Order: sequence, then C-alpha cells, then structure tokens
Amino acid sequence: MTDKAGPFVDSTGRLLVGGPDSIRPGTCAVIFDGDGKVLLERRSDNGFWGLPGGAVEIGESVEQAIRREVMEETALVVGVRRLIGVYSDPLRYNISSYPDGNVVHWVTAVFECIRIGGELQISHESTDIRYFDAGNLPENTLRSHALRVSDALDPASGPFIR
Repeated sequence: MTDKAGPFVDSTGRLLVGGPDSIRPGTCAVIFDGDGKVLLERRSDNGFWGLPGGAVEIGESVEQAIRREVMEETALVVGVRRLIGVYSDPLRYNISSYPDGNVVHWVTAVFECIRIGGELQISHESTDIRYFDAGNLPENTLRSHALRVSDALDPASGPFIR
C-alpha cells in the first residue's frame, strides 16, 4: 500500500504538501497529424501544455468521454484507434492541482485517436492549441502527458499500466 501522506508531486512537477482530496476517472487523447506531430493545448488553469482530455461523467463510457472531451476542448470529431494505457500511479505525476485548491488523483485511460472531422479551435480551457514534434515537446509539458506521448510512440510495448 502506498504511503498516503506522500510525498506527492503533481503533473507540473510541483511538490505537494499532503495528498489528493479525491480520485476520479479520466480520459486523454493522443492525436497525431499526417506528419506524426502530436496535438497539445496550453491549459488556461496552469499555463502548461497537455493532451486534450478530462473527467468521465456519470453514465458515460470512457470512449464517450474522450470523444466529448476532445470536441469540447478542440472542436475536433475523433474516433478511437487504440488504448495506449491506463495511468494511475500517484508517484508518476497522475495528480493534478487546481487553482480552486482541489487536488485530484486521476485514473486515466489514454487513447490514440484519429481525426474524423471538425476544425481545430481553442476552448475556454486553453489559451493555445497546436501540433508539436512528438520527440521535441515544449519544456512546460505536463510530466504525465509527456510520458503518455512517449508511450504512444511505442505501440509494440503497450498497452501500458503506469
């Protein structure tokens, strides 16, 4: 059993005093363009770059959640290509700190998704959105999301449990 007192580090690399307040199911999408670049959004809550995604709502499957989250955050319609992995280890940056003081431990299903339609747009949850070379992500990419992109580049070894 993990020591619930920590020390925990959140997805930005910040050391937390204490542990998470709650645990939630979530989804994340890794979306590559035709050149193999990965889609990231600069989050409006912390300024870090990350993959589109979010919480699974009551009555939703993880597939429904990822399609909804991608649409809400990017205006893209996507299909699920494959499961990259399930990410839950609180010692591997699967904790998020929010401006309102909430600290959430996420259990996240990460999928590679393919674009079916829509035109890329930022949402109220982001200040920028664009594709990056998957091997050269911005320095201020969420640590957990950088690991997920790396795992997406290694389909033969997955799905991952981290």
